[in-house]
Amino acid sequence: MPQDLALPPEDRRASSPQSVTRVIRLLEALCASPEPLSLADLSRRLDTPKSSLAALLRGLAEEDFVVPADGAWRLGSGAFGLASAIGEARRRLQSSDLIREGMRRLAARAAETVLLAVGDSDGDQLTYVDLVESRHAVRYSVAAGDRRPLYATAGGRALLATCSAEAVADYLKRVRPERLTATTCTTVRDLTAKIEAARQAGYAQTIDQAAEGVTGTAAVVRDAAGGVVGALVIAAPSARAQGRLPELARLVQDEAAAISRSLGFR
Repeated sequence: MPQDLALPPEDRRASSPQSVTRVIRLLEALCASPEPLSLADLSRRLDTPKSSLAALLRGLAEEDFVVPADGAWRLGSGAFGLASAIGEARRRLQSSDLIREGMRRLAARAAETVLLAVGDSDGDQLTYVDLVESRHAVRYSVAAGDRRPLYATAGGRALLATCSAEAVADYLKRVRPERLTATTCTTVRDLTAKIEAARQAGYAQTIDQAAEGVTGTAAVVRDAAGGVVGALVIAAPSARAQGRLPELARLVQDEAAAISRSLGFR
């Protein structure tokens, strides 16, 4: 008989894969609360039976990850020790390495060039600061350090979508959009609608806007404090991107979220 099946029912539940997720959510709930939480409070917040949580709390208490406090629970020294160790490991692994790793994953999954774009200090343009090129003979090519206008790029619209409506309006009043291709969107009304659509969707997608024959799909990466690190962009020849637009949107959103989590964003 497998060792875990020899355990009492409540302990088998505590050792199941689902319980790993519950332990993480339980610790996150205690971390977010300024006051100790009772078993009933935790059950409501996590939508989990009290019996299941009680088994997890007993196990965590044995390792001092949680401690009882007047009929409730709070984080213990074990949790703070682990947090310190994780923080030290996080400092050793630089953010740029985590972002680069995610860019490589995305380039492999999308089979297209992947870029990281950051907004310039003047708030009018973006700069591509890193890239992983597609292995296709025909691919979008850009150099690190190249700059593009926000309004005409997927990365720029994704960045603008994180700003307030007032900030977007100020930007569109300040810049004078140029028609970079035959289909570049240049009117304030249309650009406002495109940026708002990106805000609602969680990603931006442009087709032949900044350059003929180029489709961009972008989502923002955030750090532990919720700040915008930059925009993750898939850049592909439009002819190859047709028929893949929803897929590219899903891929860039998934990887931007994964990178953000690795940077501590919750």
